[in-house]
Amino acid sequence: MTLKLVNGAEIPALGLGVWQTPDGAECERAVSTALEAGYRLIDTAQDYRNEVSVGKAIRASGIPREEIFLTTKFRPVSDDPYAAAEQSLERLGLDYVDLYLVHWPQGGPTWAWPGMEKAAQAGFAKAIGVSNFSATELAELAKVAELQPALNQVYFSPFAYRRALLEAGTAAGLVTQAYSPLGTGNHLTDPTVGRIATEVGKTPAQVLIRWGLQKGLSVIPKSANPDRIRENFAIDFELGDAAVAELDALDRTGGTAESNEHKWW
Repeated sequence: MTLKLVNGAEIPALGLGVWQTPDGAECERAVSTALEAGYRLIDTAQDYRNEVSVGKAIRASGIPREEIFLTTKFRPVSDDPYAAAEQSLERLGLDYVDLYLVHWPQGGPTWAWPGMEKAAQAGFAKAIGVSNFSATELAELAKVAELQPALNQVYFSPFAYRRALLEAGTAAGLVTQAYSPLGTGNHLTDPTVGRIATEVGKTPAQVLIRWGLQKGLSVIPKSANPDRIRENFAIDFELGDAAVAELDALDRTGGTAESNEHKWW
């Protein structure tokens, strides 16, 4: 399953995130396992400090580069997204990334965009986008962007069901992508999620991932455990309307258009 981006490219709906996966053997193993299991979307970032391992695993996989969709993110404490992209490619050992995101809107939502556009025009990235942007910030960026953002990656799950933000992204032609769809593991023990998982014969993680896919999101669960990585990719089922409605009701954000309740920038 794929979703279409504004540049005409297709992004896999389900991928692997490597946030908090240490650079080195653990990260290489996680990415290699994911690619062997059939994942074709890998998400990293300059701030994760594991681009070297991600690139090494991709190059060692034997899978043609054009079949893998790779995302990295600009760390906006630097003042030059173009130079930072070039440095990311050096660490990755690759010629381009498929998607380059502003990791968070530190300093405002628009200042980094000319450098992001320059990186795309240089061929460093096939598409550019943002992460942790609110609906208001997306609207501000749209006013000045020559290249419109392709995607907004945000914290999203049934417990953070940001309906208004999803609607704003869709109206602007963006794909919304869910990071930490399992609540960094905290949502796996929720009784409602557990009961639905039992009813459909799946794991709580699989239920949460499936919910995101049925909402039209791209979803990037993180795991370094090979069994969990494989399990999280086995989303060969549908949730019924009643189960989706029960999960929707777990939202704690009031259907917000904000990207984060507690901004760190």
